[in-house]
Amino acid sequence: MNFKAIFSVDEALQKLRNYCAYQERCHMDVVQKLRDMGMIDVVIDQIVVSLITDNYLNEERFALSFARGKFNQKHYGKIRIRRELKRRNIHSKLIQNALDQIDSNDYYESFEALATKKWQSLKNDKDLVKKKKFVDYLLYRGWEMELIYDKLQNLSN
Repeated sequence: MNFKAIFSVDEALQKLRNYCAYQERCHMDVVQKLRDMGMIDVVIDQIVVSLITDNYLNEERFALSFARGKFNQKHYGKIRIRRELKRRNIHSKLIQNALDQIDSNDYYESFEALATKKWQSLKNDKDLVKKKKFVDYLLYRGWEMELIYDKLQNLSN
């Protein structure tokens, strides 16, 4: 038998406060968590409004934190960060603001380091296979095509 816990509104609100205090969350994450807890739409709306009012939930803060974290920790490019934020239903102005916070010098330095490291890790492949793996890897990470091909030209010469 599978028993599902039943939460009162106050218990659910406290649980979600802890959830949001632990790390930045977007509205979509919070709504999904409440649905998983078995809450009805009216209660979900009430809790989301309360979390926003008490500053536990803030989409702008989430977007900035998400972009900074994915860039610094996972070395994602702007295309991947934008795609991930769109998938979470973050407004395009907030996404652009978050991407603008990434320093362009840091961005290019991070790309250079990542691309060089990847190129050096591809040892025993034929030239065409090596180039394809290199390009695919950086595209998956969300880096711009122009950057990738410029770097590929420099490395393969």
